[in-house]
Formats: sequence, C-alpha cells, structure tokens
Amino acid sequence: MDDTRRSHFRVPNMTQPIVAVNNTLKEKLARGEPVYSMTVRLVRTVDIASIAYAAGFDTIYIDLEHSSFPLEAAGQISIAAAALGVTPLVRVPSPDPHLIAKVLDAGAHGILVPAVQSAEDAHAIVRAVKHAPWGERSMAGPAPQLHYRSLPAVETVQALDESSLIVAMIESQAGLDAVEAIAAVDGIDIILVGASDLSGMLGVTGQVDHPLVHQAYLRVIAACKAHGKTVGIGGLGARADLIRRYLELGARFVSTGNDITFLSAAATQKRQQFA
Repeated sequence: MDDTRRSHFRVPNMTQPIVAVNNTLKEKLARGEPVYSMTVRLVRTVDIASIAYAAGFDTIYIDLEHSSFPLEAAGQISIAAAALGVTPLVRVPSPDPHLIAKVLDAGAHGILVPAVQSAEDAHAIVRAVKHAPWGERSMAGPAPQLHYRSLPAVETVQALDESSLIVAMIESQAGLDAVEAIAAVDGIDIILVGASDLSGMLGVTGQVDHPLVHQAYLRVIAACKAHGKTVGIGGLGARADLIRRYLELGARFVSTGNDITFLSAAATQKRQQFA
C-alpha cells in the first residue's frame, strides 16, 4: 500500500503548522498522480471504508443523490475512511448550502455537486464549502477532520478550507457550454465529466464512446489545463479502454463504479463458476 496515503496536509501561511488534515487525495492530485474512487450507494456501515482501503482506492464518495443514504451513516463512514487515509467525499443531490455544511460538519473532506451549469453555480458552491472571508459557511466548532480538537477559530477555518475539495460535475449541454467559466472559479478543484447523463443530454444516451461525448471530454480537458484544474472521469467504469484514453490526455480523477455494481458483478461471476 502506498505510504503517501497516510501523509499529512500542512496548513500554509501559519506560524506553526499545528494540525494535520489527512486529505491524501488532494496531495496526490497536486503531484499530478492519478487517483481512483469507489462510489458508495449500498453499504451503510464503516466496513466499506476498510474494504476500499484494502482494495487500494484513494478515495470513496458517498452518493446522496442516487440513494436513500442517511447522513449519520455518511458521517461515520467518512470518519472511518479518513482514519485509513482514504479521502471521504460526498455527492450531494443539489448545491443546497445547508446540506453541504451538514455533510462537511459530519466528516466529509469534500463534495461532488451534480449538473453544475454556470460560473454562478460554481461560485455558490464555493461559498457553501468555505468559511468567511472566502465563503459563507457557518463555523461548527471542533471538527471530525481535526479529531475534534478545540483550536482557535482562525486555525480551524484555515485548516478546513485549505483541505476541503470541490468536484463540479458537467452533465448537460449548458454545463459544457460554460465549462471554461466554471474552470476559472477559484475553489473548484476538479471538473468531472458525467458521461452517462451527458450522453443522454447530447442525444446519444448510453453511447459513452460517441464522438460527441469524446468532444465534450476534450473541451473539459482543455478548460482544466487552461485554469489549472483536475479533470475527472465519470460514467466510464465499464470501459477501461476509454479511461486509459482520457488518463493519457491528462485526466487524473477516476470514478470506477459503485458498491452495488461491484457486488453484483462478483456474485454473477461466482455463480457462473458452477453453471
């Protein structure tokens, strides 16, 4: 297992770096390394964090958009994953600042927001994630990301804001048309192409290898290169060939699939051994 997954993120511009926020995902991306994510939609217990760790995933993201996942379980899994060096993210169903604050207060180290359509959307998301003066997130006091230490407010805010990660998902023609402006927004870390939904919006539902989807990826890659952002690959878990193509073109964040499909595929394979 890569020892860098246990490295510590030091808060910059502090006279004494007093806390470590374990966001190894952000560190690996800063070094230009690819990272691989597992989506959690089914398993509600902390065991999934250990499974992700043992399987070698850099990060998990808990999907509150396409599941009935409870917030309490999302928080517990986030805390367990972070302790193992697996960066916990949460996909929220919308850019609701109250829900975003709740998942971060519960222990997530970042969020994914679906269907970001404009720079205005991106600015609103950043304001919801970051505290003043950068954003508008309310202070919650001792944080699970800092092991609930009672620290001066300024140190807590700086540590959380520096380590928190924001993924904006491009899943529509409107989002694609605005991707250059979205990529220019300070605070957005990753722009992830949601190929499944985007293919439908482009009129080629499910055809993730269609030239229109490929052109969309190329446009996002160019926008991210121009503004120093990371390109994320989504919706291509069944197409390792396409994932390799976009990694070669500069993408670095890979959403590989979710626990439901992993379990189903393994169960099907096992049963077929006895056919």
